[in-house]
Amino acid sequence: MPTSLDPVFTAKEIHRFLPPRQRDAHKGNFGHVLVIGGDYGMPGAARMAGESALRSGAGLVSVATRHEHINAIISNRPELMCHGIKKASELEKLFQRATTLILGPGLGRSPWSKELFACVVQSELPTVIDADGLFWLSQFELSHENWVLTPHPGEAARLLQTTNHAIQENRLGALGMLQQQYGGVIVLKGAGTLVLGKSHQPYICPSGNPGMATGGMGDILSGIIGALIAQGIPLENAAQIGVSIHAEAGDQIAATQGERGLLATDLLPYIRNLVNPNNL
Repeated sequence: MPTSLDPVFTAKEIHRFLPPRQRDAHKGNFGHVLVIGGDYGMPGAARMAGESALRSGAGLVSVATRHEHINAIISNRPELMCHGIKKASELEKLFQRATTLILGPGLGRSPWSKELFACVVQSELPTVIDADGLFWLSQFELSHENWVLTPHPGEAARLLQTTNHAIQENRLGALGMLQQQYGGVIVLKGAGTLVLGKSHQPYICPSGNPGMATGGMGDILSGIIGALIAQGIPLENAAQIGVSIHAEAGDQIAATQGERGLLATDLLPYIRNLVNPNNL
């Protein structure tokens, strides 16, 4: 189990992983993120994860969702390529183009959701799993080294078959147990978000504020981490940097506009600034 903490990357250190781009770069150099989610009534979650990935520098972003949600997702963000999915087998052709997957934003808990989850976790592509993707993961005994799991305390409690209180009483211990049981990189969200990967050196994020306790923040974080992975950053570093950028964006907003009323999408222009090293 991890016993000590190091701080997550500061904004000034991020430029080491996000150097200025070459003048002859093209979109193919920066990966293709595929977001899988958006069951009935929840297209916004998939949309936010997709837009966050775009603002974090992914070259291309696609969304696999319900047919009925395509117009809602692309109406104000036509840069997202949207695919209506009726059955999981339709994902296979999308996997062939993708370099990174994000599974869970608005995924839901329907038979459709379960079928998509079962298909995605068989892929060898690096995958960020959040929200209802974590619910489905709790129903199966799976471990993988090529994914990033981003549970909040309630989701962590379900994954470990314990209580929210137990998670919060020993967050560091829970972090280690999650990594041991599920593999990959674990991002245990909350005040002082924790990150642990194969280095077995836990990181803590000192930034962030209570204004970020609102719907959609996890979708934005998943989009950031997925985009960083798509740009070639190793999973553990992508999680550490993504958590730092996400929290710093929230703090910059709160510093000028206050915490109450902060929306997840308010972070997007701040994220764009933070991923560009010339602005650091």
